[in-house]
Amino acid sequence: MVPCEEDMMALMRNEQEHSESEISRPKKKKNQDGTSRPACSWVHFSREFIKEYTASHPESSGLKVATKAASDAWKLMSPEEKSKYTNRAREVWDKYLSTTPARIPKPRRQTKLVTRCSPGRLLNVLQRLTPDQKAAVKSMGFGSILNLRCRTLRRSLCLWLLEKFNTVRRSLEICGERIPLTPQDVELVMGFASSGKDVVNSGPDELIAELRKKYNATNRGISVRLLEERLAVPEAGEDFKRSFLLYLLGTLLCPTARLDVSPSFLHFLTNMDTIHQYNWGKFLLDRLVREVARYRQGKQRAVGGCLLFLQLFYYESVAVGEPSELSPAIFPCLSSWGEEEISEREKQERELGGYGCGEVVCKERGLGMGMLGYRTQSDSNHLGVMPPDVENYSLPEQVGYQGGEDQINGGMFIAEENMPINGDEGNTVCVDIDISDPVRAPCRNAQYGCAEIVDYNKRREHEDVCISSPCAFPLWKCHYVGSSAQLSEHFSSKHWDSGRRFQYNCPLPITLNKNEAFLVLQAEKDGILFLLNKGTESIGHTVMITCISPSSSKEQYLYDILSERGNSCLRLKSYTNNFPGRVEGSPPVDFLLVPYGFVDATGKLDLELCIWNSTDIGAD
Repeated sequence: MVPCEEDMMALMRNEQEHSESEISRPKKKKNQDGTSRPACSWVHFSREFIKEYTASHPESSGLKVATKAASDAWKLMSPEEKSKYTNRAREVWDKYLSTTPARIPKPRRQTKLVTRCSPGRLLNVLQRLTPDQKAAVKSMGFGSILNLRCRTLRRSLCLWLLEKFNTVRRSLEICGERIPLTPQDVELVMGFASSGKDVVNSGPDELIAELRKKYNATNRGISVRLLEERLAVPEAGEDFKRSFLLYLLGTLLCPTARLDVSPSFLHFLTNMDTIHQYNWGKFLLDRLVREVARYRQGKQRAVGGCLLFLQLFYYESVAVGEPSELSPAIFPCLSSWGEEEISEREKQERELGGYGCGEVVCKERGLGMGMLGYRTQSDSNHLGVMPPDVENYSLPEQVGYQGGEDQINGGMFIAEENMPINGDEGNTVCVDIDISDPVRAPCRNAQYGCAEIVDYNKRREHEDVCISSPCAFPLWKCHYVGSSAQLSEHFSSKHWDSGRRFQYNCPLPITLNKNEAFLVLQAEKDGILFLLNKGTESIGHTVMITCISPSSSKEQYLYDILSERGNSCLRLKSYTNNFPGRVEGSPPVDFLLVPYGFVDATGKLDLELCIWNSTDIGAD
């Protein structure tokens, strides 16, 4: 029985639909001019086979049976038998390539930024807090976060900043300059304390077993949505404080790649009365460096850490307007940037040609200055009005304080007792103050011993290299600030028993205890102060010696560090770098890496030091 014409037409339509489904699947393999790509050798064979099979098997139930028979026959064919169809497919493909215009590649989509840092989500929670809950937040030392106004991250800016972020040097390399990032910068921008005890998120699991159960903590973490539900309850006790801090950690301060909060944070949340004693600035920066490094290494798709800090630090450190348009900085800077201000700033960036086209003004605004920090007083125990006791001021406050007058020094606004303050939010009201003598002016470091009177337009150049530039005393409990000479006198009179005196060119045995991060050294000959710094890495301790003096100082001292264990010996011979205070993080200086095998069972590290006088170096 031969199929009628109608049956043949229906069969051909089925074959065409089958061929298109096998070849193109369906539209994404179409060329730009709409033509389908050529069929493969199997399709050429199946077309012939199905026609013959349908004609010889009129009892078959349809195309599915014929296609199955074609597939079975194709599998049994030898390569020689298939070559007929292979050659036919190749000829059609060659003709297709020779007549079809070259395909224009699609532009690659810009890399997306995936992050769990969500200031908008936190802002929604802050807006629902009761007065008692806000007071509880301030009591923990996080009152500055109540002034958060920014709701979204500018992701294109964050991607650009991540490219410029040097995780080894902990710096931003933008506008042709390297700007170091320190915990003090976190305090200036975010308002979180940059001194105190280190935040340690480890310990025995049994100590937090009850808390893990209370927060339904799994191996993935503590649910942010669960914390939002807890914060909706209008209570302001210890449970609220713990839930709020967990939520702050998970959405802003140190978010990870997942929308969960690490249960390890519960280790430092067992006693909520000590939360204000921690160094949150250092913790935020350490976590940011760690998360960005993991992202760079491809270990995670999302970027963790507080990207809002990077964004606001850039806005404050790089000016895009005229110098005369630079407004005085209000600390913490967090309160200065809302959606309107950020949108206007982004518009100016685009008009200049993109990010990194402005002028770096971080020094003028007290940012990116290494160890020189500023302590905010915006929390409930410190209402933003400092007492007139200069020694209790942290560095920029002391620099800005001269007598009882209100001044703007170096672009920083300092609030005094007669300045209007918004008591509810702790925001300082800025006023414009004119400089009375634009021709000649004393050095800003006059209170630290500089007697220079310089032209006002050259004042900054002088202060950048002034030998009386202030340095911060390195001991944790002492907030004294002065020139390097004043620090030497202060150490000799007040803290002579908190360090070691030594003689130049003579070996000095030193033992650092397990929890001892540094030791102050004072030269007997000239009173110069040095710091023996000990850092902790995964495989051992880093050891280096720095000189406490202005960073602009050119004075260098040769030093030698020796560590011995049995017949093994490690030695470093280098020159001191100048730092105006303690050394935070991993500065770009030479250091000796001492493996843990050189440390005794109690964690003590024995060293032998020798520092040479700079005059003796020149004589040699």
